[in-house]
Amino acid sequence: MRVLGVDPGLTRCGVGVVEGVAGRPLTMRGVGVVRTPADAELGHRLVAIEQGIEKWLDEYRPEFVAVERVFSQHNVRTVMGTAQASAVAMLCASRRGIPVALHTPSEVKAAVTGSGRADKAQVGAMVTRLLRLDAPPKPADAADALALAICHIWRAPAQNRLQQAVALHASKPATAPHASKPATAPKGRIA
Repeated sequence: MRVLGVDPGLTRCGVGVVEGVAGRPLTMRGVGVVRTPADAELGHRLVAIEQGIEKWLDEYRPEFVAVERVFSQHNVRTVMGTAQASAVAMLCASRRGIPVALHTPSEVKAAVTGSGRADKAQVGAMVTRLLRLDAPPKPADAADALALAICHIWRAPAQNRLQQAVALHASKPATAPHASKPATAPKGRIA
């Protein structure tokens, strides 16, 4: 499975491609950052992010795109920019028919480090170790994108099984409960 991880952001949008399957060594295919100038108009920044992600999709042809799920922070302006960059990534993938998965930051940290409260240095160190790299990818946005891809590869099989089970259960017709006879004691005995 080949996954493009996207750590969304308006100034730095981390991107990383990881290939492999759960339970086997993983391979990094590419890592980087799509950058936009902070003083540029918002629309131009979003177009630049779109063009950058499109280049990654063209070059690496991932089967899945894993994007960090945006969560509420104290700084609404930061959340809005992150959400806009996230939407661009989802749009680019969906336009091509590539499935998109959203993973929370704590889910990614837990998958990669074993702790949902790990800091950026711990995530970078584990990404380096898991992908057998010489040094942690810089900036941290790039390491986070690889962590998203790793998380998706490791969690996708279980998520797929759950989705299949839910779909199977939903497709079965509802049946009326069977009327059963009340239990009675055998004749000649006192219950």
